Amino acid sequence: MSDLTERLRGRGRRMTSQRRVVAEVLDGEHVHLTADEVHVRAAERLPEISRATVYNTLGELVALGEVVEVSVHGRAKRYDPNAHHPHQHLVCSGCGLIRDVHPTGDPLVGLPAEERFGYTVSEAEVTYRGLCPSCASGTPHA
Repeated sequence: MSDLTERLRGRGRRMTSQRRVVAEVLDGEHVHLTADEVHVRAAERLPEISRATVYNTLGELVALGEVVEVSVHGRAKRYDPNAHHPHQHLVCSGCGLIRDVHPTGDPLVGLPAEERFGYTVSEAEVTYRGLCPSCASGTPHA
């Protein structure tokens, strides 16, 4: 579960109403919202929040390392507040739903020395792709 609001307070960041509402919208497990989705949800709580403020706040949170941008080929960037909890992503090839997953084992071990081309590899990002149960069954999402 994300603890974004508490992490920002712990950094001594001034919690403006805009920053607070964006952090609250992003808080939770398996949260991977687009900037537009963040704006819609934030505006439900704080109607005067502008799209530009949401984009600027998301950019600030990414720069601080408190939120991670997740890019899925052919889709809008999504924002993941679980920046401090190691995980990988499982992406539905149909609807784009993203879930956090925690595979066992070290993905760096799977890269043989001859495939590292002299790099000192410090991290690996693995994205699993498939169809979510709704897309696989052809039923609409709930």
